[in-house]
Amino acid sequence: MPTRKESLTLVCVLAIWLSVTALCVGFRPEHLWISLFLAILFFSTPTTRRLVVALLPFIIFGISYDWMNIVHNYDVNPVDIEGIYQAEKSLFGITASDGSILTPNEFFRLNRIPWMDIAGGFFYLCWVPVPILFGLYLYFGGNVKPYLHFAIVFLFVNLIGFAGYYIHPAAPPWYVAKYGFDFILGTPGDVAGLGAFDEATGLGIFNGLYGRNSNVFAAVPSLHSAYTLVAFIYSIRSRSPWWMTTLLGIITLGIWFTAVYTSHHYIIDVTLGIACALIGYLVFEYIIMRIPVFSKFMCRYEKYVSNNS
Repeated sequence: MPTRKESLTLVCVLAIWLSVTALCVGFRPEHLWISLFLAILFFSTPTTRRLVVALLPFIIFGISYDWMNIVHNYDVNPVDIEGIYQAEKSLFGITASDGSILTPNEFFRLNRIPWMDIAGGFFYLCWVPVPILFGLYLYFGGNVKPYLHFAIVFLFVNLIGFAGYYIHPAAPPWYVAKYGFDFILGTPGDVAGLGAFDEATGLGIFNGLYGRNSNVFAAVPSLHSAYTLVAFIYSIRSRSPWWMTTLLGIITLGIWFTAVYTSHHYIIDVTLGIACALIGYLVFEYIIMRIPVFSKFMCRYEKYVSNNS
């Protein structure tokens, strides 16, 4: 059984999370089910308790993403709608047959390719599940140190990206196509080009995902473009099998392309998302890990989740 201190810590943390979420975001049944699931794992066996502690970076990521609904980014800074559109057209514009200049998103919207609609949907479904599965592969494969570095960099990259959402709120390409350059409060999420995947498969996955998106003005940077890149980097660092590294590389490139192809992001957004991943990785490995206090913390963390004696 966990110590009294560990038990009280878990109970207090879950109580605070549920209370803040219920008061400031809105309580949903899955919040209760998740908290019960974590509590059961924590109190069941030493193995499952170590797993919960090891998954803390991903748990904090989920909570922080949900808590962004407490203060919306468009209440902090004005939303960039036209500026980023014009910048994209200036930097990456494509000349149409009639001589007009199109953004790559507008070009792809006029030139859809059915097999790309399907492939793009599968790529986009990988953005969170694949990094988590990769992390579990490292952890259960005994590569605890690379796992912890990967998981914390994943969280760190998210926090950098979330800061970007508040510093520079921006509309995605589909918003301009649908609503123009006016800011409309309460705009619902939209599947945009990913709707073709739902129509072709009849699954309705993206309609369900984006129908719940309460803030559409979080396009810069594209964290879709960052997640599997972080996994790709750590697959190289951890010397994962060649097929896994290759697969992660293909998925990463596929997500980058799909983000633009489906009008969910500009190339500018994707580029900044890549920058987030690289900055997060470099800062963590070559600056933060050289801070003695943090390095010792990582050693204790590794020891706890490896062998909780």
